[in-house]
Amino acid sequence: MQRSDGRAADQLREISFEIDFTKHAEGSVLVRSGDTHVLCNATLEEGVPPWMRDQQSGWVTGEYAMLPRATHTRNRRETKGKSGRTQEISRLIGRSLRAAFNLEALGEVTCTVDCDVLQADGGTRTASITGGYLAAAIAFKRELSGREGIFRAPVAATSVGVVKGVPVLDLCYVEDSTADSDVNFVMNGDGGLIEVQGTAENEAFSKEEFSSLLVLAEKGVRELIAKQQEILEHIG
Repeated sequence: MQRSDGRAADQLREISFEIDFTKHAEGSVLVRSGDTHVLCNATLEEGVPPWMRDQQSGWVTGEYAMLPRATHTRNRRETKGKSGRTQEISRLIGRSLRAAFNLEALGEVTCTVDCDVLQADGGTRTASITGGYLAAAIAFKRELSGREGIFRAPVAATSVGVVKGVPVLDLCYVEDSTADSDVNFVMNGDGGLIEVQGTAENEAFSKEEFSSLLVLAEKGVRELIAKQQEILEHIG
């Protein structure tokens, strides 16, 4: 099968991480995954939400938004409350990032990771998680270097799917919109599964197909985490 952008079935889109993209955030990363561009800013604040007080633990949460012209047509700004999709992705980002860090080691500190989609071509939630982890990790390494045990295992996410009968890695929008099935995998550097979101669009997919998608996702996540770690090695 010839993919729309000429990639091999098991090949990620070209991905880059530009750190310190914004001036004021404790951790800032612009992640470019093909034509999907997401700005991830991590903010550290003393204190935790009221329901977490006196628990001797920190908190990590995510916020997701898509700019009005991130897509082919203009989306309205969500000024009257977040849509169900926006809330769902925000919660996914938060759950994924909390799995990467030891909240008790943070102390009573809140890390909010804002993931703003500047341009969308499929995979915005997975790019947000991958870039969001890097932004949070940079913030912790720079601002909380004296606290031991904050890091558990790095986290990244990717999409896989069956397109025209072929399992493929890292779907762009054209592939995602026509896929027979698509699955988002959030995994850590130890190979552990944090979250799996998948659906069949037309026909149910088999256990064998799911297994092949898992293998592809593992390959993609390993490559993403290697890129994250290469950057973090140079953060002091």
